Amino acid sequence: MNRGVFYGILAYLLWGMIPIYFKLIQTTPALQILGHRIVWSFVLLIGILTLRHEWRNFRLAAFHKKTFLVYTAAALLLAVNWGTYVWAVNAGYIVESSLGYFINPLVNVLLGVVFLRERLRPIQWAPIGLAALGVAYMTISYGQLPWIALVLAFSFGLYGLVKKVASLNSLHGLTLETAILFIPALLFLLFAEQQGNGSMGHTTLLINLLLMGTAIVTVLPLLLFGAAVRSIPLSLIGLLQYVAPTCQFLIGVLIYHEPFTHERLIGFSMIWTALIFLWAEGMIARRRVKLLAA
Repeated sequence: MNRGVFYGILAYLLWGMIPIYFKLIQTTPALQILGHRIVWSFVLLIGILTLRHEWRNFRLAAFHKKTFLVYTAAALLLAVNWGTYVWAVNAGYIVESSLGYFINPLVNVLLGVVFLRERLRPIQWAPIGLAALGVAYMTISYGQLPWIALVLAFSFGLYGLVKKVASLNSLHGLTLETAILFIPALLFLLFAEQQGNGSMGHTTLLINLLLMGTAIVTVLPLLLFGAAVRSIPLSLIGLLQYVAPTCQFLIGVLIYHEPFTHERLIGFSMIWTALIFLWAEGMIARRRVKLLAA
């Protein structure tokens, strides 16, 4: 197997298995898990930069007004995404969370049209319309929007949109994002400790280690993804990205026995069909361009 393909599969499998990790620390409030994820990720990233002798280059590249503003927006969107996901997993909404990441590629297409003035081929509107119908069907059948899925899809989609105009590589970018969030996260954890609600040091050794380990489950898949994207085609990355929500969906249904009703099956099937259609149409269009250029 190509090394880049292996790294890509491993990255998405790790992202796909992350609900199991957060379930292990569900006795800790979601906001505290978010705080620990930010704090320990920042510590780990600073360590990586130091070991790679990139600390000076990072400081020179990161601390410009425009760069800082762009990454502040990215950091806030990341915090919303991470916080929503942790809460949803531990509140028993893994299946709905997976829906958010199935919808995300379609949201990316829509955001490209709205903000980047990208033009869609007429046929590409069909999967977007079908996905919208799937969301509408689930809204009507359940009497409420699948808001968790939509928050995750749009927060991550907007995060990707902001990163399109960002100047740093993925490692430096995540370091700056966690640096921006570090002080608020640390102050929140100290406040929780002062109020007698802190988890670190007041539970088992395993929970303490797992809270610190949120840095590894955050940074390791990103580094693997960065290595993969440099050596395999983006079309293959686009296909591999469905590994993570598929794993999350199966974990929710098969391991944690979350309900997957007939209504959900219909709504999910409409969105899965839309994704298959979008991917297939894109593959055909790319091949047509290659043939014309040959």
